[in-house]
Parts: sequence; structure tokens; C-alpha cells
Amino acid sequence: MKQFKGRVVTPGEVTAEAIVTKEGFNTLASFQMALQFGDKEVKCGDQSNKELYGKSMLGKALCLPQTIGSTTGGLVLYCACSMQKNPACMLFANHIDSLAAAGAVLADVWVDGITMPVIDSLGDEFLNYVKDGMKITVKADGTVEVE
Repeated sequence: MKQFKGRVVTPGEVTAEAIVTKEGFNTLASFQMALQFGDKEVKCGDQSNKELYGKSMLGKALCLPQTIGSTTGGLVLYCACSMQKNPACMLFANHIDSLAAAGAVLADVWVDGITMPVIDSLGDEFLNYVKDGMKITVKADGTVEVE
């Protein structure tokens, strides 16, 4: 097991299976099929992201460098949470951008019964270490354990 320490953007504790991309994560393209067309498995719809495309993100520990793309990114994250189609947590190697942070914080404040911990600033070592299928545990203080 290896531990990493990041900054808590939205609080919570969770254990989930990792799904990893080293590419920028286009929030709108990734969640569009689930939010607009009812994909119950919440498969990543971003064809440009070869690491995630077609993989289920529902209930996973989404490990990524940063988000990219549309200014709707925050709203998309909020909607995914409100529709219960969100990852278990989002773990950013880099600093989170303001749009993704806004969506995560709004979901944390406004959506009852949904907790999606978001931790950023975990570093490149985190993203290089974690692999799909590894067990991730997020602690309230921003500690991320990878098994």
C-alpha cells in the first residue's frame, strides 16, 4: 500500500476501484451519454480519451491529471451527482480547475444523499503509480491510500 496526500476540495471518505487516465478529462464528452441518453452504466463517451472510452465511471475512483474542455464542466459534474451517475470520488494529480471545483462543491452542498470526495494536488507520482482496478481509499484529511 502507498499513501498520497492532497488537498480536500469536497470532503468525504470512500473506498472504490480505480479508473485512471493520464490525459485531460473532458467532463462534457465523458458524461454526455449517461446524462442525455440514459446510459445506466455511465460509460465514458469521450472518444478522444483512449484510456477511458467505453469504461464505466459509475462508483469508481476517477484518477486524472485535470479536466479540459467545455465551460459546462461544473454543471455536468453537478448533474451527474444529482442524477446519481457520478464517480465515487475524483482524484486530481494537478490543481483542480475552477469549473470542476464549482460543480463538485455545488453537488456537495445542494445534492442530498450524495458524497463525492474530491482531492487535488496529489502529484505526478500518484498518477504514475495508480492503475485501473487498484483499490483506493480516500480519508477525510485528503490522504489517499492505493492498494
